[in-house]
Amino acid sequence: MQDYIAFMKTNFPERDPNDSLTSAGYSLAQGMVYILQQCGDNLTRDSVIYQATHMHNVELPLLLPGIKINTSPTNYRGYNQMQLVKFDGKRWVPFGEIIGE
Repeated sequence: MQDYIAFMKTNFPERDPNDSLTSAGYSLAQGMVYILQQCGDNLTRDSVIYQATHMHNVELPLLLPGIKINTSPTNYRGYNQMQLVKFDGKRWVPFGEIIGE
């Protein structure tokens, strides 16, 4: 979260870092960085598609601990897990086990 807050202050100070759209965009960008790093010097369309459809247990900085991204050529939806949360009067608190793959 500290990296995200610092990024927002430096690059997008007029936006609220608590806005779910900005944090989602940041997370999607982190996923793209991962894919491009996996491509290495082979930055072709085929390589990018291959890497995007072969993500296994990828953890991104803003995901809850234990939530991992997994994709395949037949399942492009990377988020296949979730954690339930409840409001304790001040904040949302995770409870129970991670649900999903």
